[in-house]
Amino acid sequence: MAFKALGLSEKVLKGVHAAGYTVPTPIQLRAIPLILSGRDVIGSAQTGTGKTAAFALPILSKLGEHGPLPRVLILEPTRELAAQVETAFRDYARFTNLNIAVVYGGVGYGRQMDSLRAGADIIVATPGRLLDHLERGTVRLDKVEFLVLDEADRMLDMGFLPDVRRILDRCPRQRHTALFSATIPPQIETLIEWAMHNPETIEIGARQTPAETVKHVIYPVSDSQKSDLLLQLLERVNYNSVLIFCRTKHGADRVAGLLKRHIHAVAVLHSNRTQREREQALHGFREGRFEVLVATDIAARGLDIAEVSHVINYDVPQHPEDYIH
Repeated sequence: MAFKALGLSEKVLKGVHAAGYTVPTPIQLRAIPLILSGRDVIGSAQTGTGKTAAFALPILSKLGEHGPLPRVLILEPTRELAAQVETAFRDYARFTNLNIAVVYGGVGYGRQMDSLRAGADIIVATPGRLLDHLERGTVRLDKVEFLVLDEADRMLDMGFLPDVRRILDRCPRQRHTALFSATIPPQIETLIEWAMHNPETIEIGARQTPAETVKHVIYPVSDSQKSDLLLQLLERVNYNSVLIFCRTKHGADRVAGLLKRHIHAVAVLHSNRTQREREQALHGFREGRFEVLVATDIAARGLDIAEVSHVINYDVPQHPEDYIH
């Protein structure tokens, strides 16, 4: 089935085709008609399956023209995901007159204030900074028609659920809500019951199942051997670019320092880095200036980075689903 058969608006279809997409992915095939019909949706799918377009395309089609107040709110757990989703919305909406604002911490308020004052139809935000704007009175959510909670289980892990509830209290009760989560722990179940109305659940592939195209190798070694093993792997493996996941920020810094001393081009991504440093690390890795990106699980969850040939879990992930993502 082509995108044209899903009932998307002509302007959004034009944006989809300009982005180079022709055939919908399974989650898009199932989610787009449901969101277009006004149903609340719970989605579970692996990273890289087109989840963002699954909610962005029908929402953009339903919005139509630019309006005076925000009508769409997308909540993301990290700055990187918020920036990534904002870019996707801009690509899909390029032939509309809809305005998109992104709101996250770690940077000044000036540019965000400007984009909000300009009249944002769509706000992509992390919970903490959005609450700051709500308290400052620089954003209103009383006209929100579409709410998306993306990577909800990660927002739970990061302690954002109380903030999410406070934000939802500022949104109208009559709205369309979509929630995407790799897992549905009890706290998320409670949030679903409170925030959603008779949602339809979409599950693409078994939860916590690695992609079939990925080869998996396990090296059982002691902690004292991990650094030497990592260096040997990078010495012997023919790779394009490598993602290395560490459990802690200190561990990520230590591994990055080790690799730099052995003349590897390395970038680091974790929550203690400034927003500018994080953006430079991601951009440099995507552009090929860094051959290795060392990151904590939280910082890297759900990021879409092409051309990665190898992923190394230096530490066993704390949450099983982090291995999948």
